[in-house]
Amino acid sequence: MGGKGTSSDTVDLFVIGGGINGCGIARDAAGRGLSVTLAEMNDLASATSSASTKLFHGGLRYLEYFEVRLVREALIERETLLRAMPHISWPMRFVLPYHKDMRFEGETPTSKLLNAVMPWMKGRRPAWLIRLGLFMYDHLGGRKILPGTKTLNLGHAPEGAPLKGKFQRAFEYSDCWIEDSRLVVLNARDAEARGARIMTRTKVMTATRQDGLWVVELENTETGRHETVKARALVNAGGPWVKDVITSTLHQNASEGVRLVRGSHIVTRRLFDHDKCYFFQGADGRIIFAIPYEGDFTLIGTTDVEHEDPSAKPECTEAEAQYLCDFASEYFKQPVTRDDIVWTYSGVRPLYDDGAKSATAATRDYVLKLDDAAGAPVLNVFGGKITTYRKLAEAALAKITPFFDHAKGDWTAGVALPGGDFAVDGVQRLVDDLKSAYPFLDDYWAGRLVRAYGTEAVQVLGDAATIEDLGQDFGATLTAREVAWMMRHEYARRAEDIVWRRTRLGLRMTKGQIKALDDWMTSGEAMAAE
Repeated sequence: MGGKGTSSDTVDLFVIGGGINGCGIARDAAGRGLSVTLAEMNDLASATSSASTKLFHGGLRYLEYFEVRLVREALIERETLLRAMPHISWPMRFVLPYHKDMRFEGETPTSKLLNAVMPWMKGRRPAWLIRLGLFMYDHLGGRKILPGTKTLNLGHAPEGAPLKGKFQRAFEYSDCWIEDSRLVVLNARDAEARGARIMTRTKVMTATRQDGLWVVELENTETGRHETVKARALVNAGGPWVKDVITSTLHQNASEGVRLVRGSHIVTRRLFDHDKCYFFQGADGRIIFAIPYEGDFTLIGTTDVEHEDPSAKPECTEAEAQYLCDFASEYFKQPVTRDDIVWTYSGVRPLYDDGAKSATAATRDYVLKLDDAAGAPVLNVFGGKITTYRKLAEAALAKITPFFDHAKGDWTAGVALPGGDFAVDGVQRLVDDLKSAYPFLDDYWAGRLVRAYGTEAVQVLGDAATIEDLGQDFGATLTAREVAWMMRHEYARRAEDIVWRRTRLGLRMTKGQIKALDDWMTSGEAMAAE
């Protein structure tokens, strides 16, 4: 049976939701001097924020919807994020093959305009329009690190080798990769380092206004323990559950709607030998990416399918997997089949319901709604994309800080996340230094640790002089010492937290190894190692 407890102090801000928006807001608020508590009912990044396409990008296709402000903000933000987290993010070149029969998604404003003035195009997407879009993409955000667009002759370039012969020309441009769930964890860690309290596996049962404060009733989903926290302001960053939180937890009427859109991905064996990403456009006007993934794999996604129930676990359906295989097979010489798939994953994007006819056309912009009519304010967060999470947090704090005289101003731009305090081009030097300090590491192992922990990799390994010093070997270079670090510093509690979120080592581990890891993590031995 769980016990009951009451926090003695009243915090400034209580945040519901441990995805990227909730953790980003908690970090920003804590750094401004606000006292913050965050509750996540599961593990951090256990829903949408670990199931993205792993890109932070301007959103090239959003230009067709005339979402210029959103694209410009995201483009500017790319390089801000690169500087703050060069271990978990890095530049990537994108190859967009072109052929004359490419078509628009039928409902975009651009397609309607072009059909009106150039009806003979019959919905086709001309090369000059793509090049114009890429010109805007290159110049809207004021690039300093990322190289600009160039044209490739696929008949001679190595990027053309895996593709069908009809693709003779491509445009190559820049965007960036991001380790999405690690981004969430690092924001939570930094928030905690600045004074925030991060509560995982803690469900908000109810939150009610009483005497000018929010009274929040919590339940730990592991122990059953109940706790009450009082807060001067509340943020609802529930992601797919944002509307449920409003109606069922806060017991308020929701005038705004959320549109749940499922994005599914497949991971296949490695389909090509270079390190660039493909941007494919389909006959239906939609787009997918084919991305080098975890060294030996290719990530293909995503779909856009309506998802009605946030409590229903999103899964890649047979139809979605086949759609992605067929889509990629329109481009690759060697067809992509179901036998190539080694893993699938799916996430639900909680888009603001702007009344668009299709899931693809629904806005990816974020919407923040403040309600302070009945006293203590609540800010409800709708939508958003991983690229603009920091700007969303700033916008959220702009609405919250007027209620707190002691709150400081914007501060997060350019401030490194844990382990990210090194130059954007400094990864290889860190890898070399780590191998020198720990000669038992090979290139893959050292690179994996640097990409996960950056300058903190030496703290993970500590005083180890041999592999044996790292404790139990769970497979795929994962050892007890690293697991203990993630349990102590990164809120990990079960094997799933580690092998599918903080790392992607589940792709390389057997079911038996993962079970052995879970058994160890829930044993007294793990507690002693922590």
